[in-house]
Amino acid sequence: MTNLASFWTMRHGYLRLLPVLCTVLSLCGAAAQKAGDCARWCPPNSKCLSADTCRCDAGFSSVEELITSPDGSCDDINECAPPLRTYCGKFADCENTEGSYYCVCSPGYALESGDKIFSNESENTCQDVNECTSGHHSCHSSAHCLNKAGGYQCRCRRGWRPIQGSPEGPRHTQCEDVDECRSGQHQCHSSADCVNTVGSYRCRCPPGWRPLPGRTACAEVVFPAWTAPPGVHSPALAAFLEEMQNLTRDFQPHTARDTADAIRSVLESLDELLETPGDLQTLPRSQQHCVATQLLLDLENTLRVLGQTLPEGSLTFLRPADTEVTLELQVPGDRQVTLSQNQTKMQLTWDLAQKPGHPGPAMVGLISIPKMGKLLAEAPLVLEPAQEATPETNWGPHLTPVLLSDVITAFLSHRDTQNLSSPVTFTFSHRPVSAGPRRGVLCVSWLGGRGECGHWVTTGCETVDTGDSSTTCSCSHLSSFAVLMAHDGRQEADPALALITQVGLGLSLLCLLLAALTFLLCRAIRNLSTTLHLQLSICLFLAHLLFLTAIHRTEPKVLCAVIAGALHYLYLAAFTWMLLEGLHLLLAARNLTVLHSSARSRGFRALMFPVGYGLPAVTVAVAAAARPRLYGTPARCWLNTEKGFVWAFLGPVCTIISINMVCFLLTVWVVKSRLSTLSRDVSTLRDTRMLAFKGVAQLFILGCTWILGVLQVGAAARVLAYLFTIANSLQGVFLFLVYCLLSQQVRDQYRRWFRRTGKSAEEPVSYTLSSQAAPEAARPAQAN
Repeated sequence: MTNLASFWTMRHGYLRLLPVLCTVLSLCGAAAQKAGDCARWCPPNSKCLSADTCRCDAGFSSVEELITSPDGSCDDINECAPPLRTYCGKFADCENTEGSYYCVCSPGYALESGDKIFSNESENTCQDVNECTSGHHSCHSSAHCLNKAGGYQCRCRRGWRPIQGSPEGPRHTQCEDVDECRSGQHQCHSSADCVNTVGSYRCRCPPGWRPLPGRTACAEVVFPAWTAPPGVHSPALAAFLEEMQNLTRDFQPHTARDTADAIRSVLESLDELLETPGDLQTLPRSQQHCVATQLLLDLENTLRVLGQTLPEGSLTFLRPADTEVTLELQVPGDRQVTLSQNQTKMQLTWDLAQKPGHPGPAMVGLISIPKMGKLLAEAPLVLEPAQEATPETNWGPHLTPVLLSDVITAFLSHRDTQNLSSPVTFTFSHRPVSAGPRRGVLCVSWLGGRGECGHWVTTGCETVDTGDSSTTCSCSHLSSFAVLMAHDGRQEADPALALITQVGLGLSLLCLLLAALTFLLCRAIRNLSTTLHLQLSICLFLAHLLFLTAIHRTEPKVLCAVIAGALHYLYLAAFTWMLLEGLHLLLAARNLTVLHSSARSRGFRALMFPVGYGLPAVTVAVAAAARPRLYGTPARCWLNTEKGFVWAFLGPVCTIISINMVCFLLTVWVVKSRLSTLSRDVSTLRDTRMLAFKGVAQLFILGCTWILGVLQVGAAARVLAYLFTIANSLQGVFLFLVYCLLSQQVRDQYRRWFRRTGKSAEEPVSYTLSSQAAPEAARPAQAN
C-alpha cells in the first residue's frame, strides 16, 4: 500500500508539468516555421536577420545595407581594386578571391620562407630571384644571362653579336661569333697576323719573327750563324740545319696540314742524321757535344715557331725511330695539363704557358729523342756541392755518368722558362737498373748555348722518386732533360778481375785455415815466430771470409755499417801483425840467435798483443765516433770516399807498408853482410835460390804488394790492376807456402802425422789377424 501511494503521488506531479511543456513546444514550432520562411528567399552569400530582412556576408555587398525583398543580391567586393586597393607591400601583388583576397610576390621575386602567398603587408619578405644562377631562364646557349631586379635579360657576350632573323626580345636573343680579323675590329700591328678565335682573336707573329714585349707588333728573328767544328763535313748535318733555318724564316702554311707535314719532315731528317751520323762519330766527344747542343736548340726553336701555326688542341707526331713530338695549344687557366708519350710524361699548370701581355691560346711542347744519346755519350756532369760523392747518390770520383733514359726537350710558346713560378714534373720510363749493388740515379738538364758544347747539371732539378724502371723528377725550369746513372767503370770494365779475386781469396782461405791449424797443433815449431804467424793467419782468414760473403750486403744500412766497421778493423789488424812480422824479421836477422831467450824477446812478446789488436781498435773507434754515417755505401759495405774518410784505412796501411819495406831492405842487407863473414863451406850449404824465393815471398806476406794499387795510373793501369789483384788475393797462399811447406820442421811434423794416421788405419786389420792366429794372446789385450 505504501509503495502504491508513493507512485501515485509522483505521477500526479508529472501531470502538473504537462501544460508547460506543451507551451514550449508550440513556441519552438512557430520559430522554426518563421526561420524556414526567411531562408527561402535570402540571396546567396547572405544570412537571415528576420522574417523579412537579410544581410550580405563579409566580402560581399548589396545596393542597400539590408536586403528586405527577394529581389536583392550580394555581390563580391574586389579588395584589390579602387577604392579599397589593398596594399600588400613592396614587390608584391594583391590577388582577389570570392569574398576575400591574398598577397603574392611579383614575378621575379619570392618569399624567403618559400611559401607562395601571404595575408598582408606585415608578412611581406619578397626578395629578388636570380634566374641566371638558379637556371630558371630561357636564354639560348649562345647568349649570356644577365640578372636584374625582378627578372633577367639575355645578352650576347663580348666578341659575339645577335644573329639576324633570330626571335626578338631580351629573352630570346641568339648570338654568333664576331670575326674581328675580317671586320677590322682588332688591334694587331701590321707586322703581325690576326687569328680569329671563338669570342675573341689573337695576334700571331709570322714564322721567323718574334713578338715585341708588351706590344702586338713583331720583329724579325736574326739567327746567328753556326760554325761547324773542325773536321765536320757532314752533308746530312748541313742539310738538316739549313732546312730548319728555312722553316723558321720563310715557311708560310696555308692549312694546318701543311704545318703537320713540315713537322714530320723535320723529324724524318733528324732520324736520318742520328741513325747514320757519318763524320760525327769520328769527332772527339767534346765536339759531338757541341753538335748535340746546336741540334737541340734549333729543333726546339723550329717546333716552337711551327707549333704556333697549328689550331687549338693536342697533336702527337711519332717516327719509326721512336722520336716523338707532342704539342698542345689551349687557352691557359688554373688547371693542370699532362703531356704523355711512350717513355715520358710531363705535368704542369697552364698558367706557366701564358706570357703576360699576350692573351689567347698558348703552347706546351715535349720532344723525345732516343738517338740523341749517341752524341751525348760521356758528357760531363756538374753536381751541386751538396750532391758530390754523397752516400745517398753514390757519385764518387771513380764513377762516370751514363744515360739511363731517352733525352727529352720541353718548351713553351715563350722563352722565359728559366725560373718558373711552379715546378714541372717529369716521369721517365727507362731501362731497368742493372743487377748488383744499388747505384745512384740523378735527374739532370743540359746546359749549353749557341757556340757552347754544354754539359749535364743537376741545378734546378730534384729526383723525387726512383725505381727499377722509372724515375720522377721535379724541375723549376725547362730545357733538355734525362736521367743519369752512376757507372763504376773499374768494376765492370773487366769482370775477369772479380773472378780472379773470388778464386784467389778462396785459395787463400783454405791455405790460411791449414796454416792456422799447423801453428796451433805443431808443438815442435811453437815459438814467438809461429805466434806472429798464427795471429796474422787468423786476421787475414776472418777478413777475407767477411769480404767474400758480405761486402755487397748493403741492406739494411745498419748491418752494412757494421760489416764495413768489421772489415776496417780486421784488415787494419792484419796489417798491424804484418808490421810486427817485419820488425821481428829484422830483429832476428840482427841477432842471429834464439830470440825468445833474450830480454828483447820478452819485451817484444809483452807488447805484440796490445799493439796487434789494440792499435786497430783505437783507430776504428776514433773513425766511427767522428763519421759513423760514412761506414757503408749504396754499392758496397766499405768506407765511403766522402771528405777523405777512406784515409782512415789508407793512412795506417801506407805507413805500415812503408815501414815494412824499410825493414825488409834492412833485413836483406844484414843477412847478406852476416853470410859474407861465414866460411865458404858454410855458404855453399845454403841454397841461394831458395833464399831468394823466400825473400820475394816475404814481400807478399808483409803486404808490400799493395803498392801496386797506388801505381794504377796511365797506360799500365790495366796490367797493374791484374798484378795487384793476383798478388793480394793469394797472400794467404804465400804465407802457407813460406811458413809451412818450405819449413823443414813443419814438413817433418806433417810426415809424422801422416805415418800416425796410416798406423791407426792399419791397427784394426793387424788386431784381427793376430786374434785369429793366437786367441789366447788376444784376450789380455781385450781386457786391457
